[in-house]
Amino acid sequence: MTSQELRLIYVGCNIELRIISLLVRAKEIAQEVVFIDTGSTDKTIQFAEEFGCEVMRYSAEDTKAHMLAEFLSSSKLNGNLSNLIINVTDEWKLRELPVVVNRSREGWDIYVSYNNETSNQESVAEELVIGSLDIDHLYLSNRGLEELAKSNSMTSTVNFPSELRVRVIESSDKIKLPQRESLATASRFAQLFYWMLETKHPLFLFGIPGIVLFILGYRLSGNVVDTFNELNSVSIGVTLTTIAMTLIGLFAMMVALILYIMGKQVEQIQSQYNWKNIDDKTT
Repeated sequence: MTSQELRLIYVGCNIELRIISLLVRAKEIAQEVVFIDTGSTDKTIQFAEEFGCEVMRYSAEDTKAHMLAEFLSSSKLNGNLSNLIINVTDEWKLRELPVVVNRSREGWDIYVSYNNETSNQESVAEELVIGSLDIDHLYLSNRGLEELAKSNSMTSTVNFPSELRVRVIESSDKIKLPQRESLATASRFAQLFYWMLETKHPLFLFGIPGIVLFILGYRLSGNVVDTFNELNSVSIGVTLTTIAMTLIGLFAMMVALILYIMGKQVEQIQSQYNWKNIDDKTT
């Protein structure tokens, strides 16, 4: 089964914040994209039509598998395409789409994935009544669409012709793929740290090392005074080292502040006299 033979159908209501991203992703996969609206009161239909997606209004109360099949069978859609129907709920995420699309390549005539959150008992596939299932996603070939449209609310998998490949399966837990954490979702400290590295900010290059040296020198100086009771080459060397460390840290902090203030002044002058545009014109 190729993507050129697939029609992707979304079934949903009041998803104006998600409809465009859903349609854009579907256009990359399927030849035809259809949205079945179940009673939206926001701008979902408007956005879908502006995108160029065919919108079909579904007036029935339930979105059961046999009812959707009957609805599609009576429509004017191209009958040469297979149908992948996805029930878009708050729990359904766009990252699940590639996994769902793989169902269209497994050669099934009818593939029903249903939600069974309210029941803790295991169900036997042959005993399931399709009309009672809450659909997560549904794949129908041309023959599968015809046969399911003929069924009723009491039809089970054993009622379909034996040559028809039918599978009814409970929707498993959603696959959680590892996601890379972008800079936008990183912590505030990580954003600040990355920005200081990228811009070579003087408060990072000089300020942080200066603070570390100053604190270490200050803490060591007290221990040196208490430890050495007599003057010799060792005590003088350690004392001078701690003093130098403290002074270098203090000097680094002053340099960081001076460079930071000077950088702000230069930016203000450049913006005042529009120096950046002049440099761009000369290059």
